[in-house]
Parts: sequence; structure tokens; C-alpha cells
Amino acid sequence: MSLAGIETERPDPTLAAALAAVEAAGAAIRPWFRRRLVAETKDDLSPVTRADRDAEAAMRRVLGEAFPMDGILGEENGLEREEARRCWVIDPIDGTRAFITGRPSFGVLLALLEDGVPSLGIIDQPVTGERWIGRRGCRTLFTGRLGGEAATRACGSLAEAELSATAPAMFDATGRTRFQRLESACRRVYWGGDCYAYGLLALGCIDLVAEQDLKIWDWAALVPVIEGAGGVITDWQGSALRQGCAGDVLAAGDPALHGAAVAKLASAGGAP
Repeated sequence: MSLAGIETERPDPTLAAALAAVEAAGAAIRPWFRRRLVAETKDDLSPVTRADRDAEAAMRRVLGEAFPMDGILGEENGLEREEARRCWVIDPIDGTRAFITGRPSFGVLLALLEDGVPSLGIIDQPVTGERWIGRRGCRTLFTGRLGGEAATRACGSLAEAELSATAPAMFDATGRTRFQRLESACRRVYWGGDCYAYGLLALGCIDLVAEQDLKIWDWAALVPVIEGAGGVITDWQGSALRQGCAGDVLAAGDPALHGAAVAKLASAGGAP
């Protein structure tokens, strides 16, 4: 039996449900791509569309039917079954601004937390057909028509590094100063990408991603994908990402590059 390029005689029911959920999300999203959707503004000033809501509802239906005792946390509709040891974390469209402006640099994010730790993560781009599947302790799997292999690349120094972040507006005043120290040490910075940038890091196209103010649905799926491709993903202090963290996220393709990036991102009273 084949599950999105994974050959196995005994499919993992958790993975099968996750893949069915992202397929359902993609089916809800694709009809609205480049359809000039009206976007509403949420209380946090981020945009939301019918495609976001329909995709999350579709994922909740699939996961709820497959694992009715699991928790589900989604960006648009909050938390169900807070007491559950396992919790699915959904971002139906990570990069809604890209989606509503017709850019295919958004993605569907789905993670499974077990006792608060991400054990499964999927980045799915439903328009380009690209998909990254990460499972704790396993090599990341990638499928896609545009080519690429899930393996980060070696990068010897910050001076050789390609750095990425979604937008300058995501940084607070102190964070912007800290990011600029890292930016000035790198070869180039690329703005834009949302979760797609982390997928490109997992393919060895980008060396570093540093961002602020990410919510758990923004980063949970990224952890198994980046780690399974050979990279490192932490907060800006180098600590593991966990529920309740501040949302300062640093991903490095080459683990040797990670410490140098952490030092550049150190707070004003820390390392230069």
C-alpha cells in the first residue's frame, strides 16, 4: 500500500489520518486559490478567509472521526478536549496573506503533540503538490513535482548563509535589533515564505530562518520536519520549542551554524 509516496505493508493509522486530513484541507482550499476572496480581519489583525475556515473544519472532521479521544487545537476554532495526552495542532492556511494575493508560498500545517512534544508534522502545499512529512526519530520524507530531496545542506559560516524571515513587521523593536545583527552577518536575507521557507530549508535551499511571534500552530509541525531533514529548530536562546514558549523561532540547516546564529540573536545584554 502506498501513502503519498510511503511504501508500507502496515500503514500507521495515525499517519493515515494525518494524510487524509491534509488531503481534505487541500480539497477545501484549491477551489478558492486566486479567486479574489474577501478576507476578514481578526482581533489580532491577521486576515482570515472562507478557505481557512473550510479547511480547518474539514481537518477537524477527519481527525475527530479517526481519533475521537484526541485533542484538537486549531487556529480558527480553538481547543477541544484539553485533557487529552495527544493533541492535533492545525494551521489550515499558514500564510493567508500569500494565499489571498495569489502566491503559492502558503501551506497547510498539521502536527501531533504527545505529552506536549511534536511527534509528527506535515507541511502540505496543496497547489504545487509538495508535501513534507516529519516523524520524530525518522528521516523526513518529501514528495513534489518541482523536485528536491529532504536533506539540509552543510554551511560552514554565517557569511555563507542564506537567511529567511516572513516579514519585518513580525519583529518587536528589540527583536528587530537582534535580527539585524544576524542579518548583517549572513550572505543574504530573503523576506517572505511563511512555512514554505522552512520546507525549503529542509530541502537544503535555505540555511537559516529566524522569526518572532509564532503561535504553536505556526511552529509545531515544523519541528519533526526540520529535525528529520538534519537541521535544528529551537527558540532564539537555543532551547527546545514547547507549549507556552514565546514564539521566537530559529531554524538552522547545518547544526554547526546554529550556535553562531543563537549568539547573534542574543539579547542586547548578551553576546555581540
